[in-house]
Amino acid sequence: MSGFGAPQEVLPPVAGLRLAIVATRWHAEITDGLLAGALRAVKDTGLVTVPEVVRVAGAVELPVVAAALAQRHDAVVALGVVIRGGTPHFDYVCQFVTAGLARVTLDARVPVGFGVLTCDTVDQARDRAGLTDSTEDKGREATLAALDTAAVLRELALVG
Repeated sequence: MSGFGAPQEVLPPVAGLRLAIVATRWHAEITDGLLAGALRAVKDTGLVTVPEVVRVAGAVELPVVAAALAQRHDAVVALGVVIRGGTPHFDYVCQFVTAGLARVTLDARVPVGFGVLTCDTVDQARDRAGLTDSTEDKGREATLAALDTAAVLRELALVG
């Protein structure tokens, strides 16, 4: 069950943080919903600096662009959707994107919010995309997670 056990939402201290968002163009209704949720989260945190938003063709392109953005931002959010089809392509894309974004966050030491939906159906994706009739807003969740982690890393740097 998606959403089960989720922590209570926290609006992190974001003053001075630089955020970038990279979103795919595939399944525009869904990815536009994810992006809108991410931008709502930014507004709700009170982040003054406007996030840099970049659009890419598809999910496979997310890691390389996230890596470039991580060089000049405190946090990056990756948004997209991969819908299972009738071939193993779904598995290859999901593995590539997941491993690639994990590598970016560890190599750059910059949090990458994982807002890439990996769903069996379009309906499942729509339900998580932060649309008017969605039950979840994964764009928002990924953005708050990235900003929260950036705030924690900043605090750790001040303590150390």
